[in-house]
Amino acid sequence: MTTVIGASEQAQKLDPAATGVEGRPDARSTAGIFLTPTVLILALIALYFYVQSQTLDSIEARFVNQKILTTTTIEHIQLAALSTLLVIILAIPLGVVLTRPAMRRATPFALAFVNIGQAVPSIGVIVLLGLTLGYGFRYAIIALVLYSFLPVLRNTMVGLQRVDRALIDAGRGMGMTRSLVLTKVELPLAVPVMMAGIRTALIINVGTATLATYTDAGGLGDIIDAGLTNSRTVILITGAVLVGVLALTIDWLASLAERVLRPKGL
Repeated sequence: MTTVIGASEQAQKLDPAATGVEGRPDARSTAGIFLTPTVLILALIALYFYVQSQTLDSIEARFVNQKILTTTTIEHIQLAALSTLLVIILAIPLGVVLTRPAMRRATPFALAFVNIGQAVPSIGVIVLLGLTLGYGFRYAIIALVLYSFLPVLRNTMVGLQRVDRALIDAGRGMGMTRSLVLTKVELPLAVPVMMAGIRTALIINVGTATLATYTDAGGLGDIIDAGLTNSRTVILITGAVLVGVLALTIDWLASLAERVLRPKGL
């Protein structure tokens, strides 16, 4: 196992596509890390000057102010972050269990059940749970978990299934237990695919959380809905831009986490 990883690291050092001059990281890759936040900061600056250039009436001033925007943004982050955290806690262990030989027969039934969450439109899931369970933050979280569960579960399973069987057999041949092979070989190698599912779930939850306003769960959906119902373009643009910036910011942070968690040599 050490030899395989060492060979991969050596190949990366010799690969001109992966490194720059004298083995240093590619400058284009480093520049890409700072490009997204730069663009997002410029978008926020443009939004600020756009709002400042407008003469706000009483309705617009009620929603486009620091206190309301800060509160709704924090609520939106809480909705997206907590729901995604719960999805990770629930979906990754389930994905691991379903890839074990003893449970593979149950995989089609589990995926069919989880598919129900995404087969129903997002507004349907949120409103249906609101009508049956109740309104508010906790029920919006349940709806977001159901709607974003599938990408994390499926990517966990695909990532584990794509691990080279020879590496698993090599670990077992070295005397590693099944649990050690899972934690030291399979999961680290599956990280890139798993992180793609988590990033997808994050974006889904940020976007879908705007609909949580219809179940009295707060978030930036309150701003967007106020802009629509009151026919105020300034309010609508402010809410929409903030949701877009938030989604891209979270995706950028997830990409940094993926860089950190990705095993060396992959």
